[in-house]
Amino acid sequence: MPTAAILGCAGYSGQETLDRVLVHPDLEAIALGSDSHARRAPSDLDPRLNGGLAPFVTNEEALAAGADVVFCCLGHEAAAALEPPADAVVVDLSGAHRLRDAALYSSWYGFDHPAPETLADWSYALPELRPPRGRLVANPGCYATAALLALAPLVDAIDASSVVVDAKSGVSGAGRELKPSSHAGFVLENVSPYRVGTHQHAPELEQELGFPVCFVPHLLPVRRGLLVTCYVQPLDELRPLLEAVYSASPTVRVLDDGVQPELSRVQHTDGAEIALFEDRSTGRGVVVCVIDNLGKGAAGNAVQNANLALGLDETAGLRLTGVLV
Repeated sequence: MPTAAILGCAGYSGQETLDRVLVHPDLEAIALGSDSHARRAPSDLDPRLNGGLAPFVTNEEALAAGADVVFCCLGHEAAAALEPPADAVVVDLSGAHRLRDAALYSSWYGFDHPAPETLADWSYALPELRPPRGRLVANPGCYATAALLALAPLVDAIDASSVVVDAKSGVSGAGRELKPSSHAGFVLENVSPYRVGTHQHAPELEQELGFPVCFVPHLLPVRRGLLVTCYVQPLDELRPLLEAVYSASPTVRVLDDGVQPELSRVQHTDGAEIALFEDRSTGRGVVVCVIDNLGKGAAGNAVQNANLALGLDETAGLRLTGVLV
């Protein structure tokens, strides 16, 4: 059975990745990396992890554990300094390897990339649109995942200069580390835009779509879930394009006319819902995509990418069935 190591396992995306690996029929977790929790039992972090899991080790030790697949759930700069094992599949959930132009890292991520010559070795992989190629996989950002699912099938049928992406995410998208903007007193009973015009997923969208978009993220007073509303000027019929791309997808559902997408249906899952509307007054198309920012927007997509890179069932370990109440 293929083995897995998780770096940064104590963070939100690391814990979500571990959750999927634990139920995966074809993966075995052999190393849980966390510099802040090294030598502690996993149950110290979460009492539900009281089974046969070995204690946390440092991220360096987890990387060297000889796993067949390494999930990197570290911060951007730490992940950029990663030296991947020679024979393992590595799925990086950070932004450290998403951008092909190394010069963009200083302005969008705040650091100079330490290994610009390696960026071409990483495959930017959103399985429904761009399956992974090779063993080094850059997982898309959560906002980028939803926006690309909504827009990528339509690039030849919309006016590129018209695209506006209004995006909203739950507070878990900010990560586990405490910061003023994640305090309950700030988040609850509040909705606020942030990083307007400066969010690091903007160049990622431009890279993958082939043109820039006006992208504005907002923080929602919910734990998890992400919604993007994309406003476009159609040049052709849009629905047939979405249905052609996703008709056989096990993870993305194009909703029927008149059905509204809902965060509650995708929270805690690795699926996506896409809905298409027409604004009667302007003729603009409105494409809405909802995902779970920690599921399809992070850990679920990472496990899906790992499955494809390892030649396993694409949906193994994913949360795709059941009814949430």
